[in-house]
Amino acid sequence: MTSIEESVNNETSKESVKNNLYSYLQRDDFTSEKYKIEVRGLPKFYGIGEFKKLLSDKLELNFCKVKPPRRGSGWLYVCLRSEEDRNRAISLLDGISWKNSKLTAHAAAPAPDPFIKRKMEKEEAANKKCKIDDNDEQISLEDRVKNTTIPLWNMPYDNQLEFKQKEMKAILIKLGQQMLKENKNLNEWLTIQKNKYDGLPCELQSILSADIKEGYRNKCEFTIGRNTDGNKIIGFRLSSYAAGSTAVGPIDDLIHIPKIMKSAVKLLEEFIHSSELDVFNPVDHSGNWRQVTGRTTRLNHLMLIIGVHPQNLSSDDLNKLKDELKNFFENGKGKEANVTSLYFQILDRKTGRSEDNCTLEHLSGTHFIEDILLGMTFRISPQAFFQVNTSGAEVLYQAAIDLVQPTEDTALLDVCCGTGTIGLAFSKHCGEVLGLEMIPEAIQDARENAVKNGVKNCEFFAGKAEDILSPVIHRSTKPTLVAVVDPPRAGLHQRALLALRKAKNLNRLVYISCDPKAAIKNLVDLARANSKHYSGEPLVPVKAVPVDMFPFTRHCELIIYLERLAKSDSN
Repeated sequence: MTSIEESVNNETSKESVKNNLYSYLQRDDFTSEKYKIEVRGLPKFYGIGEFKKLLSDKLELNFCKVKPPRRGSGWLYVCLRSEEDRNRAISLLDGISWKNSKLTAHAAAPAPDPFIKRKMEKEEAANKKCKIDDNDEQISLEDRVKNTTIPLWNMPYDNQLEFKQKEMKAILIKLGQQMLKENKNLNEWLTIQKNKYDGLPCELQSILSADIKEGYRNKCEFTIGRNTDGNKIIGFRLSSYAAGSTAVGPIDDLIHIPKIMKSAVKLLEEFIHSSELDVFNPVDHSGNWRQVTGRTTRLNHLMLIIGVHPQNLSSDDLNKLKDELKNFFENGKGKEANVTSLYFQILDRKTGRSEDNCTLEHLSGTHFIEDILLGMTFRISPQAFFQVNTSGAEVLYQAAIDLVQPTEDTALLDVCCGTGTIGLAFSKHCGEVLGLEMIPEAIQDARENAVKNGVKNCEFFAGKAEDILSPVIHRSTKPTLVAVVDPPRAGLHQRALLALRKAKNLNRLVYISCDPKAAIKNLVDLARANSKHYSGEPLVPVKAVPVDMFPFTRHCELIIYLERLAKSDSN
């Protein structure tokens, strides 16, 4: 037994499981902290991807995670899957030479449970009668939920728009600074742009918004847990696990959630109250009821995806539960919810995220729902991406069309196309549309949507953008190629970005970002000087249009229209 394990065991014997910072290590479910090693002596400049290749390709180690504490620290953690894997990793990494640096490796102490740690800190502060830096207890529970989910709920809407316009301006200023830092050749061009646009690298148009401000959110993921009184509830977490709270707050007063979704959630909550199964506890990972996803449309279609951790339930137990849920929504009180499509989801991983390849099973109703956007009908499968604000999406897509001004000679490359909404919206304005999406079900939806709307100039391809972008680009038959990129919050994969830069006939690109701060890295890479790695003339911002897709929150969508530098100079 290692000294680390001895210290953990000693700690366990000193305190009860409830207040033990390391009690999570005793559970049967896997945690990446259990078999962790610390690797030091890393070279000053290296890539995490390169280090992962060393681990997987050369050393053939069965690792699950690599965690650098901070950029350029010279050391990191590697999390393994078993004691055997950890011992083997230490023996292979300790003393190895990599990139002219000698590495050292040894077992690392697990991190304390952040929830228990925070809880103990609060208790200690209370015992000492110290003031806790937490004002949540001084406001109502309803306001706590609002502050967590819609923090601008108490701000007049015109002021919200003004606030977001200023935020987008600050982001563009930072973008200009980062572009110049990474590409000194842009100095003259940026100086001209800043003189023209009040210090900004491009024109910033006034923020746009839809007429509908309340009940706009067509998709929500609700947590099934316990409220501050310990009662079962469906709603949103009041704070993070690391902040020392797992309590869930009610959704009754949240104005961005449609009434049809609230009603369905309340009915399901009644079912869960009567269930013998407990709600999932994120502290000790016990319990079954975990989360429910609601999706609704303008056609009053309603999809519910009910997520459950199976724990030790047998197949017969799970089948009985599915039958009870189906009967409740088809024949019981749940019939009042008018659920169009009902799914059951097994969530047995630590995060509970649907993208973790968790089992999804159709129980009742249709396999998909439908919505109307810009006069077209779209089918939406459970895991397919569709903008969470349908009215806002119409404003967003029309703004993108106005920026591009496509013609019959234009081929639109729709990257991260989801159910094909952007491409199909563009289809009547351009010659052809080529859509890419990594979720096969979404691509099937996109193809069905094209047929349903009588669109014949669209093709959709399933696969990661970084893998299939280049061959798809070569399928274009039109003289002008324009790309629309609507990536996940983290941004576009580097290989996909490089393929876009390299495409010689691609002179214009529209980047749609739901997290403009995170998009800066992609936008800076698009604007870097032509090199062996960043092949192709830089793509630089020309216009930016903010669109408020998320009223009452701090989030704002930003459309950035880019052109090749040579083309931008000539305008």
